[in-house]
This record gives sequence, C-alpha cells and structure tokens, in this order.
Amino acid sequence: MTPPTPSKRPLWTVVVTLLLGAAALWGASRLVWSAQLREAGVRGTLLETQTGAQHSGALVPLALLGVAGVAGSIATGGWPRRVLGVILAVAGLWACWIAVDGVSFGGFPAGAPVWQVFTGRGLALLGGILVLLGGLMAIKNAGAMPRLGARYAAPSGQKTARDPDTELWEALSEGEDPTDR
Repeated sequence: MTPPTPSKRPLWTVVVTLLLGAAALWGASRLVWSAQLREAGVRGTLLETQTGAQHSGALVPLALLGVAGVAGSIATGGWPRRVLGVILAVAGLWACWIAVDGVSFGGFPAGAPVWQVFTGRGLALLGGILVLLGGLMAIKNAGAMPRLGARYAAPSGQKTARDPDTELWEALSEGEDPTDR
C-alpha cells in the first residue's frame, strides 16, 4: 500500500496568502504614514509627509521576506518548513506592530492626506496578518503539503505486490531462473 500523496491545496493557500501579504506590505510602504506642519523659515510652514518606507525601513524587507517565504515553502518540507513558518509568523507579528505603533486618530493638519495615512497603516496591518497566517499554515500543514523534488525521492524499501507473471518475466530478464525459488 502506497502512502497517500499530499494535497496541493494547503501549499497553494500558503503561497497565495504570503504573496498577498507581501504585496500589501509593499503597497503600504509607498503610501503616506504621517503628516505634520514644519516651520520652514522664510517659506512659512510646510506640510511634511513620510511614507511607510521612510517611517519604518522594515516594511520593504518584510515584504521581500514574504516573497522568499513562498520559495521556501515550495522547496522545503518537514522541520525546515516549520522553522520557516515560525520565522514568517514572527515577521507578520512585527509588521502588525509597525502598523499600529504610533497611530493617531486626530490632530492632522489641514491638507494632510488622512485617507492615505489610514490606508497605509491598514494595508500594513492586513499584510502583517496575512504573513502571520501564511506562517501559521506552513507550521500546521508542513507534513501535509508536497515539497519540491519529492517525486524524485528514492522509493521506500518495501516492495509493492505485483503480478506473479510479471515477476517471472522480470526474473528471466535479469538472468535468474524463476523456477529455482
């Protein structure tokens, strides 16, 4: 009896979740995260904004880690996939912390892109949650997902039951006398 082949659905779920999380983190790094008025001397007061990447330099590397997690989830299996899942879960928690750290719901200067601030932080929170979920699913389903190259692994030592006539012909082909058994 051959062992059941792993289902590809959990693997595709992890891959899609990590890709969506990485895209959300990258998108959040491009939006405005904070706006404040700054005194500019002769020019008066200026509205100074910071993007997510300027506010926290970790957003883009966390997005890249999510993309690398896709490759790692496909290529590994067993314990290495579980370790990768733990790393991704911690990265997702870190992205969530970055998204909510220092958020302010009021006190925006006139002309500030308030919708971008909340959209940017919301996308970062969503991306962090998706990377966290992808990591947790990789941990939970590490043994149930197929891995790269598993098709080419050496067969187990146990032989499957075959047709007796086929075994006789194969013994003759190998140069053995099947009647000596």
